Amino acid sequence: MKPKSMIGICLAPLMLTAACGSSDSSSNSTPESIVEESGDSPAVEFNDDDVMFAQMMIPHHEQAIELSDIALDPAVGASDMVRALAERIKGAQDPEIDQMKSLLSAWGQSLTMDSDMDHSTMMSGMLTLDELATLSQLRGSEFDAAWLEAMIAHHEGAIQMAEDALEKGSNSDVRALCEAIIAGQQAEIEEMRDLL
Repeated sequence: MKPKSMIGICLAPLMLTAACGSSDSSSNSTPESIVEESGDSPAVEFNDDDVMFAQMMIPHHEQAIELSDIALDPAVGASDMVRALAERIKGAQDPEIDQMKSLLSAWGQSLTMDSDMDHSTMMSGMLTLDELATLSQLRGSEFDAAWLEAMIAHHEGAIQMAEDALEKGSNSDVRALCEAIIAGQQAEIEEMRDLL
């Protein structure tokens, strides 16, 4: 065997070990900066923060859709303005969920967070099951006010998550999505405050 080949064989495990050793301070399992290549397409870079953002924002968006479905239930008697807003929120966040799932799949990452880790403190604005149940029992103008307050807090949580990902993430698709979430949801917050 040629000496150059032997050097390559000996160095490969060391390079792999070194690459796996540069982990983010928030995680010991995933490299800080991960580069994936697919076919002839250019390398796609992402890091732990991009993955965590997508894994957390999916259930966050799913709850916004659940809140929207509650508002669209004729039994609660939501106003036309609240119903129209709920339709728009649902229409905006459904495709974003699909986009985040596609990104995670393309990166070879799980669609869900590690069940051993508690991310609840990082998902601001989420309602508990009891709060969702209480909200769904309200009617008319009382429902409208409670729903708007809950959705404002929910949106504020999403904006905070998106701002964190913009600061720490590296993937261009995630950054574009974060910017869209911040702009869209901030505008909806202002609209909901006006309705209150």
